Amino acid sequence: MSESFLGLTAEDWQAVWLSVRVSLAAVALSLPFGVAAGWVLARKSFPGKALAETLLNLPLVMPPVVTGLLLLYLLGKRGWIGSWLYHWFGLEIALTWRAAVLAVAVMGFPLMVRAIRLAFEGTDPRLYQAARSLGARPLDAFLTVSLPLARNGVIAGIVLSFARGLGEFGATLMFAGIRPETRMLAIEVYILNNQPGAAYEERMWRLVAASALLAFAALAASEHFARRGRRHASA
Repeated sequence: MSESFLGLTAEDWQAVWLSVRVSLAAVALSLPFGVAAGWVLARKSFPGKALAETLLNLPLVMPPVVTGLLLLYLLGKRGWIGSWLYHWFGLEIALTWRAAVLAVAVMGFPLMVRAIRLAFEGTDPRLYQAARSLGARPLDAFLTVSLPLARNGVIAGIVLSFARGLGEFGATLMFAGIRPETRMLAIEVYILNNQPGAAYEERMWRLVAASALLAFAALAASEHFARRGRRHASA
């Protein structure tokens, strides 16, 4: 197989761009829920809040394959919700690109919410209350006051969730399987590592280097926006 830009083959680049597309789709899917959850956890007190925080952070501490297995039992063709979706809408999620997006979204969601929650906690709630006292509706006050003030933390959460998606393996492997539409970076590295021959090993290490560069850039961007948010909050 001929090499292309940066020594990666066309198949390698397909895995890179698939990881990017799936991670972007996962971020877009989870962002509204992440912003809502971050704001509620930062601003509201309610019974069971500690339990909600624990459940939300479970994907961070559980083995990713366990998360993928739970998603499979929940949304598989014969799962509790998946069977209903297939029966009424003909919609299959498990072992498709949709499963890859959902697995990445679930694994990155706790990191997104944590960054967004810290951003909202760093803003002055009196500014939101002042907007409400001037006649703004709750949603208007949130969109025009609270969210702009927390924007750097929100961006940091987005980038951090995106970076987590680039390296996702266990949950995606269990829920989406190894298929052409789900062979993301980590899965491609896994496949190459199990192929005999120096050519496959060389391709594997090039993909490892590419994934490390992508992760480094994403984490650096996340830290940059997090620092900007802290400086803005302390100003």
